[in-house]
Amino acid sequence: MRRIWLLFAQTVTVCLAILFVVVTLRPEWLRRPGPTIAAIPGGGQPSSSYADAVAVAAPAVVNVFTTKTIVTPRLILPPDPVLKRFFERMPGFNEQRQTTSLGSGVMVSAQGHILTNLHVIDGADEILVALNDGRQASAKVVGVDADTDLAVLQIKLDRVPVLAFATDDSSRIGDVVLAIGNPFGVGQTITMGIISALARGGLGINTYENYIQTDAAINPGNSGGALIDTRGRLVGINTAIYSKTGGSLGIGFAVPASAAQQVFDEIVKQGYVKRGWLGIEPQDMTADLARAFKLDSPTGVIIAGILRDGPAARGGLRVGDIVQTIDGSPVENTTRLMTRIASKMPGVQIELGIFRNNQRQKISLIVSERPVRPK
Repeated sequence: MRRIWLLFAQTVTVCLAILFVVVTLRPEWLRRPGPTIAAIPGGGQPSSSYADAVAVAAPAVVNVFTTKTIVTPRLILPPDPVLKRFFERMPGFNEQRQTTSLGSGVMVSAQGHILTNLHVIDGADEILVALNDGRQASAKVVGVDADTDLAVLQIKLDRVPVLAFATDDSSRIGDVVLAIGNPFGVGQTITMGIISALARGGLGINTYENYIQTDAAINPGNSGGALIDTRGRLVGINTAIYSKTGGSLGIGFAVPASAAQQVFDEIVKQGYVKRGWLGIEPQDMTADLARAFKLDSPTGVIIAGILRDGPAARGGLRVGDIVQTIDGSPVENTTRLMTRIASKMPGVQIELGIFRNNQRQKISLIVSERPVRPK
């Protein structure tokens, strides 16, 4: 019995010694740091909620309701234009009906200016804007830009909320973004995604394309609404989606805030957007054409046509020239070339690096103002 008590006492002593080492000495394997949460670049903090960003931006995103009168014939008209005009003039032959549509817009100035898409208000007889605080007002069209599918409206209300542009071009692929709008007329809705791509072009949507691509859900009614970052800044105007069904498939496009602000400033200042122009008809380079011109790679843009007495013709550019750089920057395709030219102010001089007669040359041109496209 005594031996059992002695064994028990020795066991307790060993356990107490081990506990003393763990508590006081803390061996290295116990001092290893646990997992930490890294700070987000740019000063933001990781968060599972974007409510603060939404609280900043949502009040400035408005619903845009339009009414349009459509005239349709009561009977199928004959294909002959003379007979068609005859029947159209007959009393009671045509009938009128009103259609309504909806979209979104973003309040961008304290003077009541709203940015939206041209296709949201195109041809509308009446435009009604509804704010998130319940107020409503009729809107007038200040100006439109068909080349980017943007329009500027204005309402007369006091103390309107305004959303600030994010014009520092700091957006990166992978950044979290939120889309705010009025999809299907259900009311203001927030969807979340990331920036899937930047400078997306060649889609055939508009003349000048430099879109932010996002997988944030964008549906009919979202057009003209806001794409914001996690700080509540406007990074884009939601404009289009790629869809075979009419609903969101995770591929949406927004006009970048920097481009939207430029269009807005030009329209408010002079009623239209002033753009650079050379009077050329460009054509994308292909692998076959590159081999025919004995180029190392299919880069650059071929000049397929030049307007007589236009800026390019006056500067010495020729049909068949291959434009490879503009002001030292590479030219990848026709979309990028035309966008770069359009961004130049009329009257400035640009330098094109061209390939002509198997030789690389540089040529200087004076940019003119692009003729205003009819509305």
